[in-house]
Amino acid sequence: MAPRLQAEHDLPSAELNAIEERLNGDNRRLTGRKDDQGLIFALRDETGHAVGVAAGYSWAGIAELRLMWVEESCRGRGYAKALLNAFVAEAAARGARRIWVSTHDFQTPGLYQKAGFERMAEFVGWPEGHSNIILCKTITHQ
Repeated sequence: MAPRLQAEHDLPSAELNAIEERLNGDNRRLTGRKDDQGLIFALRDETGHAVGVAAGYSWAGIAELRLMWVEESCRGRGYAKALLNAFVAEAAARGARRIWVSTHDFQTPGLYQKAGFERMAEFVGWPEGHSNIILCKTITHQ
């Protein structure tokens, strides 16, 4: 019997994560690079509740920051900068040559630019009325 296509917009995250891991396994096999690992820093309040995160991964000489967020009540105190600096430092320690991030014009592209990220692309109309901006930081190792 042939596989059937169906909409599953509420696919459980555990199943989606397992599928992503299968894709990552293919990527490792095809590139010969097996050095992928999560790269995550969390900011927690006194109760242990996450109030900020910089999350992504490193692999094959690059790092990607996929999620950067600070709870609204904690913004304006330098926490995003601290999270970003920790992420960059760890990526560099792992030998990453570049760090990629995607952000929207209504989020914090200025934070990344102040940290040495350069605009590489801008997708106007993503979402409508705004832009999605791709930035990259090149790390020089000595």
